Amino acid sequence: MILAIESSCDESALALFDPARGIVRELVSTQAAEHEKYGGVVPELASRMHLSALPLLLAEFRADLPAVTRIAVTRGPGLLPCLSMGVTLARALALATGRPLVGVNHLRAHVHSVFLPGHAADPAGFLTARSALLPHLGIVISGGNTLLVRLDEDLSIRVIARTVDDAAGEAFDKGAKLLGLPYPGGALIERHAARGDVAKFAFPRGIPEKADLRLSFSGLKTALRYQLEKMDDAQVRAALPDLCAGYQHAIIEQLVAKVGAALDRGAYRSVGLSGGVANNRTLRTRLANAAAQRCLPMFLAEPKHCGDNAAMIAFAAWSEPDRPADVAPAPSLTVDQA
Repeated sequence: MILAIESSCDESALALFDPARGIVRELVSTQAAEHEKYGGVVPELASRMHLSALPLLLAEFRADLPAVTRIAVTRGPGLLPCLSMGVTLARALALATGRPLVGVNHLRAHVHSVFLPGHAADPAGFLTARSALLPHLGIVISGGNTLLVRLDEDLSIRVIARTVDDAAGEAFDKGAKLLGLPYPGGALIERHAARGDVAKFAFPRGIPEKADLRLSFSGLKTALRYQLEKMDDAQVRAALPDLCAGYQHAIIEQLVAKVGAALDRGAYRSVGLSGGVANNRTLRTRLANAAAQRCLPMFLAEPKHCGDNAAMIAFAAWSEPDRPADVAPAPSLTVDQA
């Protein structure tokens, strides 16, 4: 079995994965409430909280340690002080148990995470079933990344498109801050948008040309700020559902358009959506419809595996068995690097 450790940002997590059964156990300790008062993640605070939380989580897995055959840990990308906490624990655990240690790319784990339910449903037949789904278009949308990637038959990953500035999740959080909503604001924008009219406020769509797969969200945030400067506080409060609806619509429309263009341009057998923003229900529905229109199966990361978690780290360590042993923290690691 593989024991995995995740500490790339503000979630401390451990998970145990059995290739014959799937995820045996997983635990996550979130720091969201602590960082909310600062309007974002404070790296030094996050690392101190990892230092406290990770040993407590590990204690819950103590009885499983004799069955562990490999230890996996997130080595990047992420916040260096946070990554270092997980790597330090993993190195100590590997030394104490004599088990081999491998480093896992957090972004690649997100790409693979959409296949976790398929493995759980049929562990014995999973590898054969997955091979029929490749090449696969992976869509990773989070607070720090917005990527379209191609997962090929040899499990290599190549970037098809990425944002040139803000990530979609960053656009949600920055937009929420402008609207006076607390951090993290993406879920709050979605909640208010459900009661709003997307046609009341028109916001720009970044890079509209279909031939250009790049994404951009910084102009959208600027457009929201300009709109709010024309309104007083009472008007903003009254129009909050419509502002959120229009803002969310602009983000999702751009993503759907770029994914559709990528699917029409490449030969894919499946589509997958993962990352923290993948919990947005409107986005999940719209992208699932885009895949269905092209008769492609759509795989959605389970809500509990959209955010940072150790289950996907363990699964990625198993999915990519020829991983290098390097576990040195790599804050700027990219999805196409091992």
